[in-house]
Amino acid sequence: MIVTGKQYAEDLCGFIDSSPSPFHAVNTAAKKLLEAGFTEIDSVTSINKEESVFFRRDGALLAISGSLDGDEAVRVIGAHTDSPNLRLKPLFDTSRNGWRALGIEVYGSALNNSWLDRDLGCSGRLVLKTKKGMLEKICHLDEPIARIPQLAIHLDRQVNEKGLILNRQNHLQPLIGIREGSNLLAKLADSINHDIEDILSFDLMLHDLTPSTLSGIDQEFISAPRIDNLLSCHAAISALISTKLSGGGLLSGGGFTQVVVLYDHEEVGSTSSTGALGPLLNGALTRRCSEASLSSEQSLIISSDCAHGTHPNYVEMHDADHKIFLNEGPVVKYNANMRYATDAPGAAIVKTAAENANIPLQTFVSRSDLACGSTIGPLAAASTGIRTVDLGVAQLAMHSAREMCGSEDPAYLASLLTKLLQE
Repeated sequence: MIVTGKQYAEDLCGFIDSSPSPFHAVNTAAKKLLEAGFTEIDSVTSINKEESVFFRRDGALLAISGSLDGDEAVRVIGAHTDSPNLRLKPLFDTSRNGWRALGIEVYGSALNNSWLDRDLGCSGRLVLKTKKGMLEKICHLDEPIARIPQLAIHLDRQVNEKGLILNRQNHLQPLIGIREGSNLLAKLADSINHDIEDILSFDLMLHDLTPSTLSGIDQEFISAPRIDNLLSCHAAISALISTKLSGGGLLSGGGFTQVVVLYDHEEVGSTSSTGALGPLLNGALTRRCSEASLSSEQSLIISSDCAHGTHPNYVEMHDADHKIFLNEGPVVKYNANMRYATDAPGAAIVKTAAENANIPLQTFVSRSDLACGSTIGPLAAASTGIRTVDLGVAQLAMHSAREMCGSEDPAYLASLLTKLLQE
């Protein structure tokens, strides 16, 4: 059962803080599934052998529960584990005019300025050599090892009038020291009880060290990194577990299949083996579901990703007839050019479920003169042929190192996703 309000928001904060990288997000989700009685499998080809199973690969995870026959319908919740951040280059140890620094690439469409003047830790995965062959392990340094100091206003007098322009190569290199000293790879290897000589390769990234928290004078907000889109990952896993534990998911005449797929690389286009353009979802559906269930009018994919709340300081950037407020329920997202996949029948299913569960619902569309972002929704719809709806929680400061949403909306979303798995 999905808890409401503050308790759920605090659990979400814990999930986010445990998941500084996509690999950690998958690991955190896997722990929750194992505790709920799911069985981990090594290959998609094993999916039809257990009722409630999950499979993970790199920064992606897929879990299936519900009917073994899958003859009625399938309900899929899709989200993504990655967020815009700073990622270390292969040869990252560099110098900046006598300072020790890290060579980084900006991953995704980050708000670059939001990474300035923050204490930064490091996380990701290491590939190690052992006597038994290669071994992959996640690593996590929650220490202030790096910082990107902004140029003082005395040296940039027009910054407040003309704006801050940051060159990614020249101005976003995090400083880690002055004199020769500790080796970052050695510290990471030591954190997992290995030697630096064991490291063959790595995928490493930086993260803000400030813990996630409830904020606002009455704790009406959540202030956290990676709300986009760990909020949806957490809600999807919570809904799947709640449905399994309650024995839900029965339609008249039989059961249906419930799927959660957490993709990686959405922020850079989803073109990877673990992105929405990869084979993960179709491979699982082929193993578990019948052709009739995939084409059923009851089958539905929910592309769960965060939505733009109407910013009170920039109301002119939003459609005046589609204002979106924090703590007033999940948001159904529309776009005439199919940047979002929502259509009328799919929206009707979601609206009916929200009404039955007494959950408020909002409707988003971008201004007609502004470009619209996109999600995994259109990609999932095109690759599977299953009706798809884009749905998410409203937030401010999307793609910042520190984002903000309402503290009541995450529980609303989890409850609505649970209802959609059980309708």
